[in-house]
Amino acid sequence: MVTTALLGTDRRTLPPGAATPGKDAPTALLHAAAYQTVRRRAGLLPARAAARPDPAPHDPRPPLPAPARRRLAQLLAGRTSSPAGASTGVGRRGTAPDLTELLPQWLAAANRRQFQAPPALLPALLDAARARTDLRPQALAFAGPRGLWLARLNPDWRFALRGMSGGTSGGTSGGTSGGGGAAMPDPQDVAAVRRLWEEGLFAERVGLLAAVRAQDPVAARALLATTWPTERAEDRLMFLDSLRCGLSDADEPFLEQALSDRSRNVRATAAELLSALPGSALAARMAARASTCVSLDRSGRATDGERIVVEAPHECDADMQRDGVSPKPPTGRGERSWWLGQLVESAPLHTWPHRLGGRTPQAIVTLPVADDWKEELHAAWCRAAVRQRDADWSRALLGAPSAPPATGPGTASLAERAKLLETLPAGERAEWVAAFIAAHGLSEAFQLLGVCTVPWAEPLGRAVVDALDIARDAGSYPWSFSGVMGLAERCLDPGEAGRLEILTTTPDEQEDAVPGAGGYWSEAFQRLVGTLRLRAAMLAELQEG
Repeated sequence: MVTTALLGTDRRTLPPGAATPGKDAPTALLHAAAYQTVRRRAGLLPARAAARPDPAPHDPRPPLPAPARRRLAQLLAGRTSSPAGASTGVGRRGTAPDLTELLPQWLAAANRRQFQAPPALLPALLDAARARTDLRPQALAFAGPRGLWLARLNPDWRFALRGMSGGTSGGTSGGTSGGGGAAMPDPQDVAAVRRLWEEGLFAERVGLLAAVRAQDPVAARALLATTWPTERAEDRLMFLDSLRCGLSDADEPFLEQALSDRSRNVRATAAELLSALPGSALAARMAARASTCVSLDRSGRATDGERIVVEAPHECDADMQRDGVSPKPPTGRGERSWWLGQLVESAPLHTWPHRLGGRTPQAIVTLPVADDWKEELHAAWCRAAVRQRDADWSRALLGAPSAPPATGPGTASLAERAKLLETLPAGERAEWVAAFIAAHGLSEAFQLLGVCTVPWAEPLGRAVVDALDIARDAGSYPWSFSGVMGLAERCLDPGEAGRLEILTTTPDEQEDAVPGAGGYWSEAFQRLVGTLRLRAAMLAELQEG
């Protein structure tokens, strides 16, 4: 009957017994389907009753205030805060805030105040976390022990069993669940940890290792060592990557052994982690190799009498490969420059002041570099500064924010600059990006804004708003700023709403302005102000308790 319905009664005859006198073929088919449905239901036997689940554990955290509970229901439903709905995405129109983008901030604020999740909203909360991996850490922390209990009853929420520790579950056991996954044991429960490590699924073991590593790096490394020789290469790679959390000199012996691993990817990851430890033996070996390639020329051929000269490696020997240097360059890259970059980025940055005349990082990056090696050398130093989290070198390589990106001392890549900024303190980072925007506008600042702490510091917020106001007054193409405007909605200090009210009016259109740009800018600033006020209301509702 299903096949006949899909193909149509004109193309397929009715199945035997389906024809009904006095009815056309489509009606007869529907009649037969209804009869079959009733027949199946009538013959259905009740299933054997399953055992009731254990009661949900107690959650000692205080309940949400009523206004905050209603707000959470609204955010989880994804409704706009006013009848004038707005579509999400680049260039969206309308003045209503995008609630889906505010849920992460609401969860973070609720977790800071240690509220418990309303039981009736736990299913929607777990569904939201299932759909959005970026929500999971905050959503699972907010769901608490009852969320873990509920996740065991639904296979769709199995991810929660890998992301929540059984230590928060109010004494619930960590065995297998009806959902088919194992609950994460308390990292301090040695027997339970060992059992899940030896018997769990791969994803459960990755989550377990990360949880143990966060609390006790030594215990996590010892746990990994118990099964390391028997793990698959792809699994060893994932497990080794978990050592980034809490990486210390104590990990060096284990990582040195991993340099002899059968897998090239495992060896490369081990070498990368060792190079992030400036005191490691690998870092010393890389420093010795890199020092033979980069030196100071005092022959006087440079304008100030000194310059950096580079002699890239002529071969990639077996010892270099064991230390993680990949012998084969990517397409379009020369072998010698490829090897040089890997040596320099893996050498401790404290190598270079001694090697280059006792200069500071700021002085080193201003030295001329012979034979067009500057771009390669500075790019490698940028990668080293990020890997070693060296703020002094990051400052030197970033240079002054007012300098054009293409002529800066380090790299013209905004993605690399964003990584360098992440090594700086939050306040300094915001000031640098604010000065960059004041000098160059917003067209190249989107990636840089993404690494700034939320809410934005006052100088950064003011720089962003001033740049948007300038673009608005100039009649610029408005949709090219929608990404920055979306960031501003989520990242500006909510207290700025009153100051921005004047920008919600529709400006007079310039002769050379994009048609309709004024109306778009007005809507965008109305949405920005409305979102900031909504964020302020969200925070106030969480404080009412």
